Amino acid sequence: MESTFVCCPLCGGKTRVKLLPDTVLQNYPLFCPKCKREVIISADHQKIKIIKPDA
Repeated sequence: MESTFVCCPLCGGKTRVKLLPDTVLQNYPLFCPKCKREVIISADHQKIKIIKPDA
């Protein structure tokens, strides 16, 4: 199994969250340590979808 780190959809920086091929996230608050912002995401089969960006 190959895991990948989630990149911030706003700045492209690497976050501290890893996804395995069978990981499923729904309404997950993803925090980016580089840009200090939070984004709500959903992920399935290592594909990420932005639900609500931080205003």
